[in-house]
Amino acid sequence: MRGARAQPNTGSKEGVNSSKQQKKKKEITIDSFCTGNEQRANETEGEDPAKKKSEIPANWIQALEELKMQFKTQLRETEDNWEKNLKTKISHLETENSVLKDKINQLENEAKEMKNEAKQMKDEVKKMKDDLQRKSDQKEKDDQKTKDEIQSLRTRIQQLESSNLTRQQDTIKQNQKNEKIEENMKHLIHNTEDLENRSRRDNLRIIGLSEDHDKRKSLDIILQEIIKDNCPEILEQEGKVEIDRIHRSPPVLNPQLTTPRNVIAKLKNYKTKEKILQAAKKKSFRYQGTTVRITQDLAASTLKKRKAWNTIFRKARELGLQPRINYPAKLTIFLQGKV
Repeated sequence: MRGARAQPNTGSKEGVNSSKQQKKKKEITIDSFCTGNEQRANETEGEDPAKKKSEIPANWIQALEELKMQFKTQLRETEDNWEKNLKTKISHLETENSVLKDKINQLENEAKEMKNEAKQMKDEVKKMKDDLQRKSDQKEKDDQKTKDEIQSLRTRIQQLESSNLTRQQDTIKQNQKNEKIEENMKHLIHNTEDLENRSRRDNLRIIGLSEDHDKRKSLDIILQEIIKDNCPEILEQEGKVEIDRIHRSPPVLNPQLTTPRNVIAKLKNYKTKEKILQAAKKKSFRYQGTTVRITQDLAASTLKKRKAWNTIFRKARELGLQPRINYPAKLTIFLQGKV
C-alpha cells in the first residue's frame, strides 16, 4: 500500500479495514503476476541468446512493463476514488442521521407546544367566561350612565335653545355692522376711483393709432402732426402743444392682440387738452389715411363701467336720441330737446 491516507470516521473503521485488506490481496496478486513474468524472463537468460531473441522480443517486455505501470496507476486511482466515494456516502449518512435527529427534536418540541396551546386554550375559555360576566355587569352600569347622560343632554338642549336666541340677536347686529362696512368700502372705492380719474385729468387717450408709425417717428411728434392736420387753430392759438409724457399702454406688446395699443399723453396745459377733446367730438380725426379717436383718459374701472353702456348707446343713437356718457359713467339721452 502507498503512504499515509486520510482516516475514516470511527463509526465505520471495520468496513474500511476489510476493504483495505481486499485491495492489498489484489495488489499482491498483481505484483506476484508481474514478478513471475520477470522470473521467467530471468530463467531464459541462461539459454541461447539467439533462441531467446527469437522467442521473446524486447519490445514485448517493454510493453509489458508499461502495461504493468499503467495498471498499477489505474488501480491506485480506482482505490482513491472508491475511498473518496466511501467517505462521501459516510458523510451523507451522518448528515441524514443529523437531520433525523433534528426532525425528532422538532416533533418533540411541536408536541410540547401543542400541550402548551391546549393549556392556553383552557385558560382562554376560563378568561372568556370571566370577561362575559364582567361585561354583563359593566353593561348594567353603562345603561344607568346612559340614562343619566340623556337627562343631562335634555338640560343642555334647553340651555342651547335659550342661548340660540341670544346668538341670533348678535348675528343680526353683526350683519348690520357688515352692511355698514360694505357701504364704507363702496364709498372708499368710489373715492379712490375718483382720485385716480382726477389724477388723469390732463391725459388724452389716443385709440387706433397703428404701431408701425412708432418705428419711424416718436409719439410726441406724431401727436403734434395729428393736431396740426385735424385742428390747426389750436396750434395757431397755443403754439406748440407742450407734452409732459407720452407712451403706449400697456407697455409690453401682446402678440396675440390684432389691434394697436392705446397711446396715453399727458399735456402740461389742461385748457389745451380740453380744446383738443372738444375738437375731437365735433369731427373724426385722421392720421395718414387712418381714423384715430381721442378721448379723455380714465381709470380702468371707470372705462369698464362706460363700456357696459355700449349696446344701449348704439341702439339709442340708431333711434336718434342723442346719447351721451357723462363723467364718470352716466348715460344721458336727449328726447325732444329735454335731457
